[in-house]
Amino acid sequence: MSDADFTPLRVTYRAPELGRTQIQDWARANGYPVSERGQLAAEITEAFFAAHPEILEQAETFEMVRATARTPGVSPENYEWQKNSALGDIYTIVFVRGLDEHEVLRRLGAADENIRMIDDGEHTYPGGSWIITVVRIGEWTVAIEDCGWRSLQQEVLGALSRDGGEAVAVQRHDYAQHQVSYAVDGQPTTDINPRFPIDRQGADPDRLNRHLRELGIDPAASDHIDNPIPTALALASRITGVMVSPQHLRRPILGAAIPGASF
Repeated sequence: MSDADFTPLRVTYRAPELGRTQIQDWARANGYPVSERGQLAAEITEAFFAAHPEILEQAETFEMVRATARTPGVSPENYEWQKNSALGDIYTIVFVRGLDEHEVLRRLGAADENIRMIDDGEHTYPGGSWIITVVRIGEWTVAIEDCGWRSLQQEVLGALSRDGGEAVAVQRHDYAQHQVSYAVDGQPTTDINPRFPIDRQGADPDRLNRHLRELGIDPAASDHIDNPIPTALALASRITGVMVSPQHLRRPILGAAIPGASF
């Protein structure tokens, strides 16, 4: 698929001026459940603007590209579930080929005594333990760093992929920059900003362009992607052939609780 084979799906949005917690405060005052982890539900946002039409009337408009599958395979729509999941607004998911669960945890910094079953309610908090969970899916081990991003470090991603392996890390960070990082046989090769995919770095920045095109993204265009995390996870799934579902997050699950770890 070449850049001329498709027209990206463009959507128009309005950008209202809002205070940092204006919608959350309104939702709580009007009896809507507001989670401390994850984004606001769409129905809450829609209800807020229905109650405040004057805010939308004064908003500026802007255009974004919505990634969606253009060829058979995993689509960003397959990962819409993560928006309101227990994963929260900061996490990293790393897909590792060729290593079992315990070895992935060790290369992420867990000592054997840190490795155990992780229960519901265990999360990474300041001053507490750093929580990682792992699950085996086919030939791949998938690790989820709760509020962590150690697997994005080049030396760690290299260690996860060395000896003929492969690793793909996807970070969601709602207060900084999302990221996709890819490494093969110990060598980090490609970093992509999934919100602005033209922002690609690494030894081989164009290595994943075929997959971007398959998701309706023109790698040469300065487009702003409106569904960057579902897109990043779909990209990782197309690289690995593995799709993560909510069932893979069910606890108790094998993982590690690393005391006082630094990310």
